[in-house]
Amino acid sequence: MKIGELARRAGVTIKAVRYYESLGLITPCRLANGYRDYEEDDVRLVREIRALAGLGIPVERTRPFLECLASGQRHADDCPASLAGYREAIDELTERIEALTSRRATLMRQLRQAAYRNSSSPAPDDGEHTMTDFHHLPADLPVPEDDGAADHLPGLKAPHLELVDTTGETVRIDALGSGRTIVYIYPLTGRPDVDLPDGWDSIPGARGCTTEACDFRDHHQELLAAGARRVFGLSSQDTAYQREVVERLRLPFVMLSDPRLNLAAALGLPTFDVDGMTLFKRLTLVIRDGVIEHVFYPIFPPDVHAQQVLAWLRDNPVA
Repeated sequence: MKIGELARRAGVTIKAVRYYESLGLITPCRLANGYRDYEEDDVRLVREIRALAGLGIPVERTRPFLECLASGQRHADDCPASLAGYREAIDELTERIEALTSRRATLMRQLRQAAYRNSSSPAPDDGEHTMTDFHHLPADLPVPEDDGAADHLPGLKAPHLELVDTTGETVRIDALGSGRTIVYIYPLTGRPDVDLPDGWDSIPGARGCTTEACDFRDHHQELLAAGARRVFGLSSQDTAYQREVVERLRLPFVMLSDPRLNLAAALGLPTFDVDGMTLFKRLTLVIRDGVIEHVFYPIFPPDVHAQQVLAWLRDNPVA
């Protein structure tokens, strides 16, 4: 057969076949006109080379396997020299894995130190975790649907509930004062050195707490100028966890901690379960003079939600 047919049947390029021939791994016959003539055995040899290369064995080191086939063995690794080739390839991979693991650990330490450099909380040293970029949202996040779980909220009085903020002060939800207060409620803020819950990105409305906080940070002064008296973030994470987030992200407002989800119980707020945790679904309350005036739910995308709130405040000024 011609070289083109061999390449097609073996699943390689003509250039690759010529390279194998230059190494002496295959030796075609020559016809009277000088053309190469390949046989079925050559197809088998080239397929074996391709398979071994896919395992990471360099083409130049496939010779023992090909010689094993040429000796009449049924499989290319039926010979001791082939087994030695496997062991050599495994040893090299082990060395590369160890080197890459060491480099990865160094990069993770650098990232952890950089992430906590401006925080009073020490960078945790609790083993290796997969790093997640919380400042950018994946392009294929599922969009949450309006299930009506917040339709009952407008017009309700703010409940008599005391929550601790990240300064250690106690805040009463029914005593926020006159004017409008923005309380954006979110499920869970991630840390750069800790994995998110399994399947987090596939839960509609779950991903994006850091980007949402940053958007409220970046538009905080505009929100106040548009009529918001105060802005709070609220989740079920404990105060110490939230305090680290406030410091790391340099948030100009405080967070409220509701680890028992008392606000959800008092108002019938929507929640969801993941990894054994019950978390708030993302929504925002506009509380005016002790009454819920407006609710944003569902929220998407979270990284521009503060701008959505800002637009609503400007469109609905207080007389």
